[in-house]
Amino acid sequence: MSDRAALLKGIRAWLVLFVICLVLSGATAFPLVHELRWTEELLTHLPAPDALTDWITRVRQGLDTADADYPFLLYGTDWLAFAHLVIAVAFYGPYRDPVRNIWVVEFGMIACAGIVPLALICGPIRGIPFWWSVIDMAFGVFGVVPLYVVRKKIKRLEAMTAVAPVPAALAT
Repeated sequence: MSDRAALLKGIRAWLVLFVICLVLSGATAFPLVHELRWTEELLTHLPAPDALTDWITRVRQGLDTADADYPFLLYGTDWLAFAHLVIAVAFYGPYRDPVRNIWVVEFGMIACAGIVPLALICGPIRGIPFWWSVIDMAFGVFGVVPLYVVRKKIKRLEAMTAVAPVPAALAT
């Protein structure tokens, strides 16, 4: 296998990993009510910190109320899930042609960076405990890692495939 083929294979493997995580993250936003019930039940059987179990119980109660009385509020999380799936589809571009579509990877890196200020600003406004905002920020921090690796590999691939300029004497 040539260096170029190995590099392309590595880029694609990292992109597939990132897309799988993005799809799973999005897909879990659809069944929130059920997931919170399962999580709360699971936490009763684990030595979980009280702050975590109290928070999960509070969130579950809020979702149960929203689901029973205001189900249209949960439509917002459906759109969140859909956005994750749509963004995942965008990564087909760099999978197909990494050099030409590096901008998608860079866009993803910017989006990951944007999670931090969003969590720090909106978390307190919405009454989210700081420790939970740290968990949210971790998605951005961990999400940027595979994208950073992919970007570096794409830049190496770009350098390998760059066409040397034709000397002026030969161009005429």
